[in-house]
Order: sequence, then structure tokens, then C-alpha cells
Amino acid sequence: MSIMPDSWIRQMAQERGMIEPFVESQKREGVISFGLSSYGYDARVAEEFKLFTNVNSASVDPKAFSDESFVERRGPVCVIPPNSFVLARTVEYFRVPRDVLVICLGKSTYARCGIIVNVTPLEPEWEGYVTLEFSNTTPLPARIYANEGGCQFIFLKADRACEVSYADRAGKYMRQLGVTLPRL
Repeated sequence: MSIMPDSWIRQMAQERGMIEPFVESQKREGVISFGLSSYGYDARVAEEFKLFTNVNSASVDPKAFSDESFVERRGPVCVIPPNSFVLARTVEYFRVPRDVLVICLGKSTYARCGIIVNVTPLEPEWEGYVTLEFSNTTPLPARIYANEGGCQFIFLKADRACEVSYADRAGKYMRQLGVTLPRL
């Protein structure tokens, strides 16, 4: 298994639509960086947010998740309350090749502010907008910026394709279009 370089990521994005829209070079001036890097792709956060709230006193249950636990917001900035989190999505739509596994890592700019991003791996042949979770681990409100970098995706290419892909299994998060809540 190999980590794939910028030239491979560019080729797959341009020829096979692996990342759309695709930003060919890293944009940094005045923004949290996004776009193609040496061995990854820094995806942007869309202007669509679901803020976690305890206003309705609903319990958090991954088997019966209530959308009452979230307040929807749109805009260029999202403020996460202290010790809470927000769900967002990428601006980019991803199409993962059958012989590739994609790992997501947080941006150091956010991590240094106590904001942690979590995304599970993008499995072979998964496609869609990626739902991102930003946790504010601080006792203060924290800001997330839309249309700027939110996380970095690393592409790991296997020596051979898997026997059963996410698409073959008809995965429950296949082709998600917006911020997607937990499903059973």
C-alpha cells in the first residue's frame, strides 16, 4: 500500500472526477489553506452546518438519533458553543477508486485552537460529500470558516482491489448530498 502524491491526485481528479470541484494548488493567503498539497488534498467546509444543542433535552443515541438535537445554520462562519460540536460537509464531492482507501486528518490551524475534526475513512468506491464533525474542546466559543480548509485527505492505494467495496455493500452513507446524521 502506498501513499499517493500530488501528481496522482491531480490526474485522478481531472481524468476520473475523484474530487469535484478540484483546486489544483494550495490556496493560503488570508484563509485556512485548501487545495492540492504534496501528498493529500485539503478540503473546504461548505456553508451548511448542524449545531449540536441540548435545548430539547434529547439523549444522544446512535441507534435512534433525533434531529431535534441540532439547529441548522448557513453562512460564512459557524460559532461552536463551548464543549460542543457541529456537523458540516465538504464543498468537494469525492469518488473513491476501488483500490483506494482515504484517511482524513484535521488541520493543524484548528487543532492548535482546540478544535478537533473527525471523519471516518472513505472506503473503496464510496462517493458523496463528506460529513465532517468539528468538536470544540475549549471552554470558549470557537469559529469554523466556510469555504476554507477544514481537513486533509490522504489517499492510500492498495496493491490490488478489494473483493467487496462500499458500493458493492450498498453502504448507508453512499452518495450523501448534505450534512448527514447517523443512520442505522
